[in-house]
Amino acid sequence: MRVVIAEDSVLLRAGLTTLLEASGIAVIAAVADAEALLRSVAEHRPDLTIVDVRMAPTYRDEGVKAALVLRQQWPEIGVLLLSQYVEERYATELLSTSTSGIGYLLKDRIADVAEFLDTLRRVAAGGTALDPEVVAQLLQRRQDPLLRLTPRELDVTSRPPKPTIAGSSRSSATSTADLGSEAHVLAEVTDTGAFTPDLASARQVRIAAVAERSRA
Repeated sequence: MRVVIAEDSVLLRAGLTTLLEASGIAVIAAVADAEALLRSVAEHRPDLTIVDVRMAPTYRDEGVKAALVLRQQWPEIGVLLLSQYVEERYATELLSTSTSGIGYLLKDRIADVAEFLDTLRRVAAGGTALDPEVVAQLLQRRQDPLLRLTPRELDVTSRPPKPTIAGSSRSSATSTADLGSEAHVLAEVTDTGAFTPDLASARQVRIAAVAERSRA
């Protein structure tokens, strides 16, 4: 199996490279950003790409956008997204294109080497692999409509009604405009990602340790 890794952290990128090569998997490129990822895939046409969700320059969703481009241009190449915490909206966006050759895992799962390697092979072979925590949040949001609201929408639903002054046309007009705005916001129900504190450093140390044990 031939793999391209896209991960902005030098420590994690090196750890993944060592881990995969020690397991007999060829890492043909290990890059730090989405643009380099797309260039490497175009040049090498790997069996699988391992892509960090957030990379330079904004560290928001560069990896997801690159993954969508990969799925569009080279649908035969497997894509495994890695994330520091659950962001099920990214999984939903990726799965909306296809469910073949796609994976989404939390970086903590790399510590279970055997399971992680099995996931890589499954995605490269055209299968699907979703982190259990991602699946749990997707199911939870499907069951509870309030969990699909953005912070702005939640603010609107919890806001107390504004007092009006009897006989004031201006107050009446303002109230009507506010109601229209709030109705519009409530009608636009979108998914948002869950946020937990950034545990990147701890996870990278763990992964580097696992890689070192594999090399030994």
